[in-house]
Amino acid sequence: METHERPSGRQLVALKNQVVQGFNESHWRELGAITEMLDAVSRHPRLLRSLSWGDDDYEGHVLEMLQDMIDARPENYPLMLDFISRTCPEGGEFISSSDDGARRIVFSPSAFNVPAEKPDPNLLSVMMPFTGSLSLVYDTIKAAASATGLKCLRADDIWDDSTVIQDVFSLIFRSYIVVCDFSGRNPNVFYEAGIAHTLGKHVIPITQSAEDIPFDLRHHRYALYLNNSEGRDKLQNELISRLQALAAKKIHAPWA
Repeated sequence: METHERPSGRQLVALKNQVVQGFNESHWRELGAITEMLDAVSRHPRLLRSLSWGDDDYEGHVLEMLQDMIDARPENYPLMLDFISRTCPEGGEFISSSDDGARRIVFSPSAFNVPAEKPDPNLLSVMMPFTGSLSLVYDTIKAAASATGLKCLRADDIWDDSTVIQDVFSLIFRSYIVVCDFSGRNPNVFYEAGIAHTLGKHVIPITQSAEDIPFDLRHHRYALYLNNSEGRDKLQNELISRLQALAAKKIHAPWA
């Protein structure tokens, strides 16, 4: 028999706090429909009324309804986590590029502002040094993205914020796939790859030298290329193959 994870008391209270901060009546009805508890939400004598009037007892009714949803069907809990984390960005947002049923981390970064835009399942971003020697490599990545119906952007393609790192974070946040070129062991690329992995993005490492791949990442598959015409053509074909495989998984992205 399949068993379903149930929240601890602290997890339930944290979930309640997100709902209190971010839910409106429409959100409650949508969650009710998702959990097959719409009738219970609609018929609750105080839940929606106390929300509408801003009554002091609203938080207690929220906690009660969330517990009722889980008690009614334990499999509702992961559905609730997914919906609430995507509906309440103030409390964190689940923005992974895949949904494999694993535990999720919902967090609010302190070093960056979370973008208002949702992740785009058709966006590929590129993390690489901004050097002229890699301009043709970037063109190669863009060509591979275009061949698979994806938009391709690099941080220097946008200027939305006064700080470059905020634009970089926003771009990674909005991306479905992140290509990281580790050629030359650029520390900025290492940092950006860490952000992408933490956010659960599909990361494709590429490099001109296997020695430039950080030790901790060498167990990941990476594309080794030469920065010449033949090498870039080979890289483009490898990327197209990989991007096509990842495109087939987009249907599983919870925000797609």
